[in-house]
Amino acid sequence: MKLVAFVGHKRSGKTRFICELIPVLRARGYRVGTVKHVSPEVEPDAPDTDTYRHRLAGAEKVLLYSSRHGAVFWDHGGTEVSEFIGKFLGDLDIVLLEGFKGASYPKIEIYSGGEPLAGAIPVLAVVTNQKVIVPDGVRILPRDPEIVADFIEAEVPEAPGEGMG
Repeated sequence: MKLVAFVGHKRSGKTRFICELIPVLRARGYRVGTVKHVSPEVEPDAPDTDTYRHRLAGAEKVLLYSSRHGAVFWDHGGTEVSEFIGKFLGDLDIVLLEGFKGASYPKIEIYSGGEPLAGAIPVLAVVTNQKVIVPDGVRILPRDPEIVADFIEAEVPEAPGEGMG
């Protein structure tokens, strides 16, 4: 499995770009998953729902299920995201993470202005259609999902201990 985190300043277009990249990777035959980093204040299970009440009552895990969708809610107490990626997304070929600037995953910066993160944190490439100065060895890629998909295929290493799904 290949894991790559897309990082960038708020409103740099990370989500939009990931949503453009997913169908390109799928068209190439990859099974793709995503992980979105959010602040601890974000409650993924809306208050006043039955599943939220179940968690509040003390259920360790709550499975929300319909004939089309499913979700599991739980409070994990700070367990590393890598454990959940392996457990829930381990059968996929590529996992795109949004955020996780401080994690050790390979990173691609989505740049739209301001001071680039490249140099402050290690990144493999910067995706932008603007002029930007980055440290030596950091590739600048156009904001083109086909070219970024090529880069992921060629340059992002397989995660240690993970095989293609």
